[in-house]
Amino acid sequence: MNATLSPARSPQVRRKASARRPRAGSHLPPVQTQETHDAALAAIRAFLRGRTSYDAFPVSFRLIVLDSQLEVKKALQCLLTNGVVSAPLWNSDKSQFAGMFTVSDIIHLIQYYYHTSSYDNAAADVETFRLESLRDIEKSLGVATPPLLREHPCASLYDAAKLLIQTHARRLPLLDNDTETGHEVIVSVLTQYRLLKFISINCPKEIQLLHLPLRKLGIGTYVSPPPGSTDEPANHNPFHPIATASMTTTVFDVVHMFSERGISAVPIVDEDGVVVNLYETVDVITLVRLGAYQSLDLTISEALNQRSPDFPGVVVCTAGDSLATLMQLIKKRRVHRLVVVEGDEEERKGGKKGRLLGIITLSDVLRYMIGVAAKKPAEPAEEQQQQPSANGSTTSVPDLESEPAAEA
Repeated sequence: MNATLSPARSPQVRRKASARRPRAGSHLPPVQTQETHDAALAAIRAFLRGRTSYDAFPVSFRLIVLDSQLEVKKALQCLLTNGVVSAPLWNSDKSQFAGMFTVSDIIHLIQYYYHTSSYDNAAADVETFRLESLRDIEKSLGVATPPLLREHPCASLYDAAKLLIQTHARRLPLLDNDTETGHEVIVSVLTQYRLLKFISINCPKEIQLLHLPLRKLGIGTYVSPPPGSTDEPANHNPFHPIATASMTTTVFDVVHMFSERGISAVPIVDEDGVVVNLYETVDVITLVRLGAYQSLDLTISEALNQRSPDFPGVVVCTAGDSLATLMQLIKKRRVHRLVVVEGDEEERKGGKKGRLLGIITLSDVLRYMIGVAAKKPAEPAEEQQQQPSANGSTTSVPDLESEPAAEA
């Protein structure tokens, strides 16, 4: 049975004369060119010149400061308990700032004891070893003593960013002076991550215009020559200049890479060069806190079984992803490095999807955003190996890369 519904009759109503409304504006995105990209960068830099480090502080934060006479093991326990990987040091005898304590100091300490002592002696010494003696370890290893970097909280964010870039540092202590005593006061610690997140939150329109691909912009360190090239010597690292490891590499071999190259993470690749995991300094620190020095002889495969369940995973991207996409990612989650892998485009050209192609650190991103070249270090180092600790030495983020004490 078919039926048709008809509207009910209603009294006749006089209709108002219709008025022509203006047409709504178009919401199509603006045409994006190199000029719009450069203009967006210029606007971001101008924004940073007009803001101070105070502006980048979170609404609420805590600052962990360690006395330089504190034992290393207690200091390490304090960092891990509070979920941070660095803290300013304070010389209570002189009432002044004494540098930064970072995970790279622990990496140096591990390497020192591994070469010069035994497991038992290392475990015993770390119980009584004090933070103020870490500089002696650096001298023994031939590691440059880090400068006492600092900046005033009222300095512009642009100047603070320049200092981070030019000194290869990851974090910058912010110090003021007590007007009554004249003594130094540690206010906070500005990190690369905090600075980039501040940009991503406060410059959304400009970020949308940063549409060009990461590799085209020269952001990051990439494998050279490309993986699979036939003109490489037999013993050549196919992923040069990027340090890599396999599941059968020992933990200490990776610790050596951390200390010698000044990095905080090493991609773990399979026999085809596909990235299967990432081993970080924080993984080693967990072993040290537990006193498991013998675990340094474990393979990466065995060590990963002891990894904390809180590990956030490996963040990957392709060389064709845009800077805008990366900045949006930094806004949403705590990211300290991205592993660049071959994607669909490379696979169509004969590559292998998921194979290691490069590394992008926050240093790379900040350097491009600010447009300031880093000063050449005393000894040449590859870009992946130029990720310094907050105290200024060339070491390593999150990604451990840069968790600040002020952002626990």
